[in-house]
Amino acid sequence: MSTDTPKRSVPQQESAGHLQAGLKNRHLSMIAIGGVIGAGLFVGSGAGIAATGPGILLSYALAGALVVMVMRMLGEMAAADPQSGSFSAYADKALGRWAGFTIGWLYWFFWVVVLAVEATAGAKILNGWLPAVPQWAFALLVMAVLTATNLFSVASYGEFEFWFAGIKVVAIAAFIVIGVLAICGLLPDTHAVGTSNLFGHGGFLPHGVGAVFTGMLTVVFAFMGSEIVTLAAGESADPQKAVSKATNSVIWRIGIFYLGSIAIVVTLLPWDSASVKGSPYVAVLEHVGIPGAGQVMNVIVLTAVLSCLNSGMYTASRMAFSLGRRGDAPAAFAKVTGRGVPRTAILASVVFGFVAVFFNYTSPNTVFQFLLNSSGAVALFVWLVICCTQLRMRGIIEREAPERLTVRMWLFPYLTWATIGLIVFVVGYMFTTHDGRIQMVLSLVAAAVVLIASRVVQLRRRAVTGGAADPVAG
Repeated sequence: MSTDTPKRSVPQQESAGHLQAGLKNRHLSMIAIGGVIGAGLFVGSGAGIAATGPGILLSYALAGALVVMVMRMLGEMAAADPQSGSFSAYADKALGRWAGFTIGWLYWFFWVVVLAVEATAGAKILNGWLPAVPQWAFALLVMAVLTATNLFSVASYGEFEFWFAGIKVVAIAAFIVIGVLAICGLLPDTHAVGTSNLFGHGGFLPHGVGAVFTGMLTVVFAFMGSEIVTLAAGESADPQKAVSKATNSVIWRIGIFYLGSIAIVVTLLPWDSASVKGSPYVAVLEHVGIPGAGQVMNVIVLTAVLSCLNSGMYTASRMAFSLGRRGDAPAAFAKVTGRGVPRTAILASVVFGFVAVFFNYTSPNTVFQFLLNSSGAVALFVWLVICCTQLRMRGIIEREAPERLTVRMWLFPYLTWATIGLIVFVVGYMFTTHDGRIQMVLSLVAAAVVLIASRVVQLRRRAVTGGAADPVAG
């Protein structure tokens, strides 16, 4: 099996080559830990709590279980064959060129839209501190700084992400410790709350069992980013070890950071209070008397935004690089500098991000909203492809290199099929809500466009080579 073997090259100009093994173990460890902590956890969880009540814990548990299963499957493939394109490269081999092309470009599209979302979010926070500087200037500034970081070397990306993720982890850990002390009445001016907020105010499921699935729709996309470590592993000295460690730790990461922190919120405060609907984490900090809670949370959210922006650039560029190497993107995307950085792939991703930022300011309710909605369900498509790919890849790995199966999916193939069933259920359930229906329809349209493009590329490749077109599956 082929891997992106690290290789040093002396010339500084771009040339066809390999990515560098510039990520250290501590970088990958923190990327794996921090990858599941996005800004949405801090500012978007209030909507889920308001829609579901304390039962939002079940929504997070279901979504978390889904991600654990998907990451286990992806970890099995990534440990056996580390690739810069991760699941896209595996889909290419297991399902056909059409699958790798389609899911790779959809994933790239998702992350370049995220660049615009996070750049705007960061600009709003910075503009609140320095209102004399326009938001668009801050958006350009943070994009430019992190672009330069990614262009310099993969190690600089890893170092920035190490500290960004470290701040997020420390913040969540401190929040949980403070919350537990407050729940037990061990902080000044607090008293033990027991389970009154969990089972009072209409009960644990005030809106019924169906609200659990509605809540799941609001939280499932918060876990997008867990898979980044499998892309980054290809630029480390020991990819198999890094992937195995990240895969094995995903359960406690989700359990502590998401379930743990949300449990603090709904236990300490009534789920239907106005403060929880706004910003639940700020509400908790204010409740326990933390001075300047709003500004403290703004700093943490800004860190999460910059972390997501940094990782978005990295992830989009590596997917573009992989597509370029497989002939599914311009050949220039597969070229690297002397530092092993895919400069063209990075710049192409950032340019699209800049364009999306522009539309966010000029056409927020039309063009930019279309971009958001058309990329909204990509996470589900990616996870579904990972599941289907793993069903085929297990047999391929067992035939070609069984010794590489150092990470195995539990209860294969039964849990794989169960995960597929849950994803299909979530996809279907999205059609029952207005916003979910719009996102799913537009995302399916985007997927259809990319699928058609993959067919056009296959036909052009056949015309140039004079060979047969790529099979639809195989």
